[in-house]
Amino acid sequence: MKYDDASWHYGGEFPKELPSEAGATHIGMFVAWCLLNGLGSDFHVKEMPDLLAHLKAKRLTPGAFFIKACDEKFTDEDLSPDGNAFAKSYYEAKDAEYIGDYEAALGADVPTLYHVTDTWENYERLAPAIAKRYAAWRKKANQ
Repeated sequence: MKYDDASWHYGGEFPKELPSEAGATHIGMFVAWCLLNGLGSDFHVKEMPDLLAHLKAKRLTPGAFFIKACDEKFTDEDLSPDGNAFAKSYYEAKDAEYIGDYEAALGADVPTLYHVTDTWENYERLAPAIAKRYAAWRKKANQ
């Protein structure tokens, strides 16, 4: 199952002044958080250990990792069963809260969310919101 694809974003009303990579930033931030917090699948560990090591060492930004390791596509193959259940609730659902959290954490000083830069500083601003949502989701799932 495909959750998201950068190519879905850099067509249409995508800001012409931005490189197409900017369509992957929001996806890469979520995928990186999942992988760095134990929700990744064995695929990344077994098939892409060097890229995963670069992500963990912060030698690749979340978006750059996503583009290289996932070919700009976020699918259920990227996550563990627990990670997929969380992604379906927080990232993909009709009432998903991820983009709202992304906008609240990173969207105040940019013309569009595509203008958010793919940096570790921005990741660190967003990560607490994802962690909070994950903790709440786990609590609800365990009830």
